[in-house]
Amino acid sequence: MIETKDGSASGRQFAWPDQSLGGLDAKACGALVAAAADVSLVLDSTGLVLDVAFSDPALAKAVYRDWIGQRWPDTVTADTRTKIDDLLREATPAQPTRWRQVNHPVEGASDVPVRYSAIRFGPERRVLAVGRDLRALATAQQRLTEQSQSMEREYQRIRNAEKRYRLLFQMAAEPVLIVDAGNHRVLEVNAAAASLLGVDAKRLATQPFEDLFAPASRQAAQSFLGAARVAPRVDNVHVALARDNTAVLISGSLFRQDAATHLIVLFARLGGHAQPGTKVQAQRLSLIEAMPEAFAVTNAERRIVSANAAFVDLVQIGSEAQARGEPLERWIGRPGVDLDVIFANLKTHGVVRRFSTVARGEFGGNEDVEVSAVAALEGSEPCYGFTIRQLGFGAGRDRLGGRELPRTVEQFTDLVGRVPLKSLVRETTDLIERLCIEAALELTRDNRASAAEMLGLSRQGFYAKLRRYGLGGFDDGDGEAAEED
Repeated sequence: MIETKDGSASGRQFAWPDQSLGGLDAKACGALVAAAADVSLVLDSTGLVLDVAFSDPALAKAVYRDWIGQRWPDTVTADTRTKIDDLLREATPAQPTRWRQVNHPVEGASDVPVRYSAIRFGPERRVLAVGRDLRALATAQQRLTEQSQSMEREYQRIRNAEKRYRLLFQMAAEPVLIVDAGNHRVLEVNAAAASLLGVDAKRLATQPFEDLFAPASRQAAQSFLGAARVAPRVDNVHVALARDNTAVLISGSLFRQDAATHLIVLFARLGGHAQPGTKVQAQRLSLIEAMPEAFAVTNAERRIVSANAAFVDLVQIGSEAQARGEPLERWIGRPGVDLDVIFANLKTHGVVRRFSTVARGEFGGNEDVEVSAVAALEGSEPCYGFTIRQLGFGAGRDRLGGRELPRTVEQFTDLVGRVPLKSLVRETTDLIERLCIEAALELTRDNRASAAEMLGLSRQGFYAKLRRYGLGGFDDGDGEAAEED
């Protein structure tokens, strides 16, 4: 950028072109223009091609087909000819037009995208058009799309692995605890351990590990923790439980997760045996049990009478026995809202179809679901049947107000009345912008100029978005790029 005599900046134009460039002849000017652009065209006032220059021989070989003597719009694909007409109409001697992307057809191959700007010059009002080859940008955009799809598949794989781990952890017959090796507090506990210790699983969370044992065994428990931090595995330490002085053996091994060290602890009763899991009720219909969608039956008090395996998996419990007698609202719907609406409609109409709500897993997982329900009010004991269908997983799994981002018109419609329109539009737009900027920076290895071009933004606009989303510092002196479509 150059300063004028009065100290103001001249922006995108030379301050003294007559003095600084006045000595250039037509040949030198032509060489400069050809070197500065991938493709340069000189046209008459009506858009007829008079001369062409390419700085890249590969681009010339790909798109050039005797353009001289043709009208400029005839060298591009039919769907982009209106952009050429706009460039010719808007071109003036005062300043270049905005950049516009057009496609040049290539026989037997993909069209070549080129971005053009134009300016008029001379008494004959000829037009000089300069273009930039966008094939590298198109390739980068394709890589961005493939990377996004790959990330979605990887997230799905990790999500499924986590679900299998939690289900296996809770269904294990052996009592198991997960302990933070740093502060010695319990992080997770499975159903068998909660039963052995005689304490609700939620109350055990964050409780000191040593408090689970009788006073006479706490020193042994502390020694066990110390040994586990230096040995790969510690086996069969004899302790007594605080609950009833039951003698047990504890074994443990360290593992690392999220840069933190945890300890997995297994309990074994002295002389005891693992209790068998609850068997599936013999009279359960095999078709309902094999359904891929979760199914549950409740009584008039909204408590679960029976449920199939898919429901057990959805709410992340160990078996159907853990669900029987529990209120359905413990896992399905927002508390105090959704089930009141569902049961009111069941009592009035007898059926509910595709009611959008949320399913809460026993160990922290949340998933958007659709609930269909039917009422059986005849007889002395009315009951209600519920089919719960998972809506699936999105790319990135980002959330808006505790919900997954909608990906279809129907899902946007479901959010109406639950999320303010202003928040829905603003947060969805901000999230998509941030993800695209991060992906562009990663693909260009933090080259901000290339990332801005990839996203179709000026550098000034790109820097403003970097500042807005706190994505790192930038150099204010890097300047601005030309406005683009």
